[in-house]
Parts: sequence; C-alpha cells; structure tokens
Amino acid sequence: MKAVLRYIVALIFIASGFVKAVDLKGFSFKLEEYFSPIVFDLPFLEKYALVFSIIVVLLELVLGFMLLMKIKLKQTIYALIALCVFFGFLTFYSAYFNVVTDCGCFGDALKFTPWQSFWKDITLLVLLIILAVLYRKREENEEVRFGKLPLLGVFVLIMLFVMFRGVFHEPMIDFRAYAIGTDLALEKDKINKNPSEYKTFYSLKNSKTNEVKKVDQDEYINKEYWKDTTWQIEEGKTTSEISKKGYESEISKFKIEDATGNPITDEILKEPRVVIIFTYKPKEADVELVKKTETKALTEKAKVIGVSTQPNFYKQIPNYLMDEIAIKTIARSNPFVLVLEKGKVVEKSSAKDYLEKE
Repeated sequence: MKAVLRYIVALIFIASGFVKAVDLKGFSFKLEEYFSPIVFDLPFLEKYALVFSIIVVLLELVLGFMLLMKIKLKQTIYALIALCVFFGFLTFYSAYFNVVTDCGCFGDALKFTPWQSFWKDITLLVLLIILAVLYRKREENEEVRFGKLPLLGVFVLIMLFVMFRGVFHEPMIDFRAYAIGTDLALEKDKINKNPSEYKTFYSLKNSKTNEVKKVDQDEYINKEYWKDTTWQIEEGKTTSEISKKGYESEISKFKIEDATGNPITDEILKEPRVVIIFTYKPKEADVELVKKTETKALTEKAKVIGVSTQPNFYKQIPNYLMDEIAIKTIARSNPFVLVLEKGKVVEKSSAKDYLEKE
C-alpha cells in the first residue's frame, strides 16, 4: 500500500516537473507574474525568473525521481514537504487575492484554477506526511542507494536537454493553444458562436439598517432597488461573474490592432499566407536580429507584419499591437516568427531558428 502511494506521489511530481521543463520559458513568464508589482512587488527579481524556474523544476524532477527510486527516502520526503508548503503558500495567495489566475503547476498541459491548485498542493502535502509516517523507521541501504545514482544522473541529463531545447528553441512537446496545425480562424468562430455570458453583481448597503446584500443586474432592475434611496451601491464592490460558460480557448486573446486601436485580426486570419514577427519586449530585443528577420520575411511570398507592444518598432514592415501577456502565450523568444495560412498555424520558431532555415 505504501509503495503504491509513493509511486503515485512521485509520478505526480515528475509529471509536474516535466511539463514545465518542456516549456521552461513559459513557466518563467508565470514567475514574472508573481514577482510583478501587483502580486509580491519584487520587480528586481523578474530578470532572474528563468533561473528560479530552472531551480524549481529541477527540484521537482530530482526529488520526484528520488522518491520513485527510494534514494535518500526520508530526506527526500521532508524536502518535498517543504516544497509543497512553498507551493501551497503561492497558490493560496493567488487564490485568496485573485492575482494570478493560473499558477502554471502543470504548464499548459493541464489548467487549474487558483483554488484547485491550492487544494492539489494540500492533498500532496497530506500524502507526503502520511509517507513520512509510514517510512519513519526505514534504514538506508547504502549499496542499493548508490546503485541507483547512475540512473538519477542519466535522468537529470535527459531533463537538462529537454529544458535546453525549450529555452533556446521551441518546446519538444507543444501543449499550447498555438501548436502547429491549430486553426485559429476555426477557434475564433467557435468562440463567437458560443460565447460565455456574464452578469454584473452589486453589493447594496441599506443606509438605515446597515444590511448588506448582493444582487445581480436583473434583480436590481426588476425589484426596483434603483428607486429605493435607502439601498446604495457600495463603491468598488461591483463584480462581473460568469452566468453561462461558453467555448473557452486561449485563442480569444489573439487580438491584433493598429496604432489607433482598430482590430485587424479577422483580416489577418483570412490571408492566404502571412508571416507575423512577434516581439513582447521591444526594448530588450536584439535590433540587428529583428532587422535580419524582417529582411528574410520580406523575401517570402506572403503578407508580412510585425506585432509588438510598441508602435513604430519595426522599420521595414507594417506595425501592429498586441498585449504583452497575449504575445508571450504565442512566443517563447523575443523576437519570434509565426506563419499562418488562412488562419492555420503552419510554422513557428524563434527568430534565430527562422534565419537558419533555408
């Protein structure tokens, strides 16, 4: 029984670490959110997000593998308990203050809400405490343990290669909504045909009794609270909540605009072939690399546009705008190239890899 429990917990940590290792840049973007002013207000750590993501992912993978192979079992369990406490704090903070809507625990492979992430961490913590109790009297067998160390070494080397591949090129396995073969036009059509519906909720306070009640927009109108001056809407407490869940997709954030705010997304998705050069941090981009990428793209038999967070960034091609977070969902390098054919993703790569292609 305890062996089965150990296998389950170990595989969860290995799976969690693996999906983040595949797309390490994506996980580092998530850590940047935690370091941002609206969360922990540690902006000076944002430039180290990739380093922290490497450390966290390696801890998950190595400790998960050590638990699976029973290497330094007691110490491994205690280290995983500490890791769970750390993750539990982050996910609770995210859920309670609603500041990071997706912790990135399983990358883009499996999406959790903040509260789901928190309860997942609590469940793992409880299971690890149970394992700590079950294995409290275990004595280490030095000979067996050292026989497994070469396996651990091979595992770490493989994972380092996977991480390297994801950082300097495209992820080996693409769990994102923009994987090659995805039809963005079709996804947009599904969203438009089945949109989510929202209702506005007001927090009303009675000026005579101090009673507070929450009512939706329909109740507010139908019961004529707006006529009763004793009921006042509390400032800053109006919320918008989903009333009907429609078709959900990350593609909903794919919104390209010109400098005046006019949307051109539909036009782009209808193009026979379009090469889009994305740059999520124009100020940090290699200007010469961007220039070379523009030059090569213009040699293709396709429409070529540049999308960034800054107007007039590109010098040879038309400039358009998109939100930084939305660009990061698509691009894992700065700059990045995406090729669409009638809205379908047919190519994607870092600018450096794009330039190396014949």
